[in-house]
Amino acid sequence: MDHYKHITIDERETIFLMRNHGNSLREIASHIKKSYSTISRELSRNSTGKSYSPSKAQEKYKQRKGNCGRVSLLSNPQVFEVVREHFCEDLWSPEEISNRLAVEKYPVQISTTTIYRGIFNGLFDNLFKSGSSSAVRHLRHHGKSRHNKAYQEKRGKIPIPNKIPIPNKIHDRPREADNRVEIGHWEGDAVLGKSGKACVVTLVDRKSRYLLIGKAAKRTSEAVTDTLSDLMKLWPGRSLTITPDRGKEFAKVQCLTDKFGTPFYFPDPHSPWQRGTNENTNGLLREYLPKGTDLDSITDRRIQAYAEQMNNRPRKCLGWKTPYEIFFNVVLHLI
Repeated sequence: MDHYKHITIDERETIFLMRNHGNSLREIASHIKKSYSTISRELSRNSTGKSYSPSKAQEKYKQRKGNCGRVSLLSNPQVFEVVREHFCEDLWSPEEISNRLAVEKYPVQISTTTIYRGIFNGLFDNLFKSGSSSAVRHLRHHGKSRHNKAYQEKRGKIPIPNKIPIPNKIHDRPREADNRVEIGHWEGDAVLGKSGKACVVTLVDRKSRYLLIGKAAKRTSEAVTDTLSDLMKLWPGRSLTITPDRGKEFAKVQCLTDKFGTPFYFPDPHSPWQRGTNENTNGLLREYLPKGTDLDSITDRRIQAYAEQMNNRPRKCLGWKTPYEIFFNVVLHLI
């Protein structure tokens, strides 16, 4: 166990997910191979009240390292407009904006810290088309409550193997899928709304983070299976494996294996970090479809527009390229 390396943003995301799921500090420490005291200190130093935000924790870490920016850069109208467009309209994070500017060799570079300062100083308040007038509330992690161990998700889970067998487990998944060495290995989930019958089915490619979205009229295994089938038809031959959630919506995917030859690998119970790519992507999707959204009233055209925005959003794990660029092996100019 390494006690000397600093906690990375990916590890902070894992801490956030496992803590929200009710895991103990020792369980988290063991999973990311850090000491108990390191995890305890991380939560103590970087939590806001009772909430822990990976992005804010990372920003606090950078500030303590003296990574400062110049607020005056935002007084440049051209720079301000670039930041406003991608933050307020495209919902990019300050880190995504700053690093994509560097990737595209924009004439003026602006640091993540400078953008955050502008946000917290109110420079972007009242510039969003919907939602809170405070720009801070539009940051991905602005302070969220977590559930305690007594909390149980209301979604049904796939029953025990004696009732509905799980043909493949995640531990049997090919190394190519685990190591993200090729496109075509997907993670799947169903995003639920506040009420109504509809849900949004998501497939995320593990290598490129490219997202496919489809709306299922009902939250039944039949409807979700039909929607998955439609998504898999979009890219014939590029569905090598799928790792879905253990929700009962995915109880009838064997027919898709029979139809497309694509095996499904199910994660262990109560282990959302085994599908971290999908969990993280769903967190991004919630910026466009916040919890409480009535999915029955959302058109498929609008949902596809959200998918397009997300696929053209730079990702740190991709070297600030976009999922679209990786999936299709192209270079885009987005700034």
